[in-house]
Amino acid sequence: MIDTHCHLNFDSYDADRDQVIQRALESGVTHVINPGIDLPTSRAGIELSQRYSGVFAAVGLHPNSSAAFTQAEIAYYRTLAAEPKVVAIGEIGLDYYRDRSPKAQQFAAFEAQLALAAELELPVIIHNREASEDVLAVLESWAGNLPDALKERPGVLHSVSAPLEIAERALAIGFYLGFTGPITYKNADETRRIARITPLERLLVETDGPFLTPVPHRGKRNEPAYIPYMVDSLASLKQMPTDEMARITTENAVRLFRLPA
Repeated sequence: MIDTHCHLNFDSYDADRDQVIQRALESGVTHVINPGIDLPTSRAGIELSQRYSGVFAAVGLHPNSSAAFTQAEIAYYRTLAAEPKVVAIGEIGLDYYRDRSPKAQQFAAFEAQLALAAELELPVIIHNREASEDVLAVLESWAGNLPDALKERPGVLHSVSAPLEIAERALAIGFYLGFTGPITYKNADETRRIARITPLERLLVETDGPFLTPVPHRGKRNEPAYIPYMVDSLASLKQMPTDEMARITTENAVRLFRLPA
């Protein structure tokens, strides 16, 4: 199994990061993708990928970190993205829930990083919080001009929580959908509806650790060892054996991010 989104570099893992990695391996999680939210965390993700064989990195500027963004920063992300274990640009997108960055700055950072991803032929990891229509409008425009290498693997809507219609639009332009702990929550009916209509070949599982911890550990720190809870939930929704869902989501992650098999 593969955790396609976990912030292992965050300080909540500082006391026991080695043990977190070991528990992940013991639970069957062989790979973890660590996304950046700014330049320091992008560098930290790369450092972790150099320390742990199963950890890979994504580099990018989160919309909530974009208030001071300038086009000059793209050169730094381009350099970081050349590191061997960087597999995506992310997490990037729009966030209208927090008031940490003006919308104009969020758009500037988002569009510049999408252009970088297309240039480097790397998929994108998309953050969307209460900005669904604008996120999809930007992605639909971007997806229409992708190089051949990205047309079948443009990226993933991370921790999908948008309305069903938005998920359908994302699927229509080739995106994968990532499912996190909320798929195990009683009140997440819309997320489960989205999972049911998502083609098997577009499903991914992720923790978004240390956040969004699944039931039965909700309220505690999340970690990659909890990926089996998301796999179990998806298997139940798709009415298939859990080990088959584990195989499918693993193959999907390998294909999207071009990870070692």
